[in-house]
Amino acid sequence: MRFTRVLIPTTKEIPNDASLASHIYLIRGGFIQSVGGSGLYNFLPLGKKILDKVRAVVKDELDKAGCQEVSLSFVTPTALWEESGRAGEYGKELLRFKDRKDNDYLLSPTNEEAMVNMVRQTIKSYKQLPLNLYQINLKFRDEIRPRFGLMRGREFLMKDGYSFHTSTEDMLREFALMEETYKKIFTRLGLNFRVVEADSGQIGGSGSKEFMLLADSGEDDIVVCDACDYGANVEVAEDIKDGDLCKCGKPLRITKGIEAGHIFQLGTKYSEPLGANFLDENGKSQPMIMGTYGIGVSRLLAGIIEQNHDDKGCVWTKASAPFDLQIIISNIKDEAQVELAEDIYNQLNSKGVDILLDDRKDRFGAKIKDYELMGVPYALIIGKKLSEGMVEIITRDGMGKEDVSISSVVEILSERL
Repeated sequence: MRFTRVLIPTTKEIPNDASLASHIYLIRGGFIQSVGGSGLYNFLPLGKKILDKVRAVVKDELDKAGCQEVSLSFVTPTALWEESGRAGEYGKELLRFKDRKDNDYLLSPTNEEAMVNMVRQTIKSYKQLPLNLYQINLKFRDEIRPRFGLMRGREFLMKDGYSFHTSTEDMLREFALMEETYKKIFTRLGLNFRVVEADSGQIGGSGSKEFMLLADSGEDDIVVCDACDYGANVEVAEDIKDGDLCKCGKPLRITKGIEAGHIFQLGTKYSEPLGANFLDENGKSQPMIMGTYGIGVSRLLAGIIEQNHDDKGCVWTKASAPFDLQIIISNIKDEAQVELAEDIYNQLNSKGVDILLDDRKDRFGAKIKDYELMGVPYALIIGKKLSEGMVEIITRDGMGKEDVSISSVVEILSERL
């Protein structure tokens, strides 16, 4: 892809309302665009590309675990929330409205009611269970104070999944499977995370676990052990202090985390009031036992940058980067530089490498600053060392530089990418 053909509106200006690195760099790098400073964001081409890559990792691991993807209506009848008893719990976070026939609706902040409504219309027998359904869809929460960019916006892309079972034992089996599946997702995305015991909050249920990205900018205080995998939200482990001993005998520490995922053991909290029942082996009607599993997909973009950035800009992980490589032509007026860039671009493209060719007429300094801001893992600089038969490879993480011969550069980059 050529830079001159892509909408990448980079800017030096720092948004007035931005304090987190992810908020600053995602806007400055031309990934997202604020819609009136109201906690709403447009995803521009590069941001949408990264969002799709993250979504694909989430979907791939869920599908491997036997989950089935659906897509529920973004608009939910308020009557479903009244059935569950949650219509009054969320208060003004629910964006409510009436249609032209004066019927009451809301924009979904989460979809327990809507998914149960779908399942109760289709599942009747124990023979049709267990079932794990998920969607990756828009959600809306009318936050009183939206802030931190994608970290706490009002509209966001979320993966929400729901499992249905004939017994608590089977639900716990699926709950454990989803915990392991989520670990695979966050590991593939290159994230440093911990699974912590958590409070179930407004979703409800008897047990829940959060997936926390370790970051100084996190809003949550969590207790972790560096010697084992223990972790807990301080709301749950309120008596634990920094330096107390873990069950493994090593000291605990309190740090900050960003909630990126949350899984819940729901039991019959929603199936009973909504009448989601099945006939067991004896023909007796029983409420389905449920679990629910969420991931803030659009929030993950912010989380990746909170963990991976420097004072120059973004440093995307391999699985999330908008491109594998950025080729920068130092002097677009130099025909030899342009010819070599085109040749390497075509060779690597044929090998499946995703490349951004910076063919702009801008100064080299402006191009390199944009590269640093955008955070593509590698850059190939074609410039003044061309006469010596050399080009330069830059590794964005750490900005390491190395000179390589023109004759070997395609092979070297092919191996790395």
